[in-house]
Amino acid sequence: MATTMVESWSVDLATLGPIYPWVGSEVVLWIIGLAFWIGWQIWQLRFENRTYQEELRRLDSPDKIERAMREQHLG
Repeated sequence: MATTMVESWSVDLATLGPIYPWVGSEVVLWIIGLAFWIGWQIWQLRFENRTYQEELRRLDSPDKIERAMREQHLG
């Protein structure tokens, strides 16, 4: 069953024309993907730093750290 005009792949693909959607938009899609990835990295770094700072504030003394470590090993 053919869903395109291609009946056989044993032809010169240059004569067929576009064989996938959005031909020519690769650069734009790459830029969008790169921008999304950089934005996600920035968000992730900020989130992890915020979580780390909250844990530092919560575990501000050596006895709290030791108790948290004991609970971590038990759980």
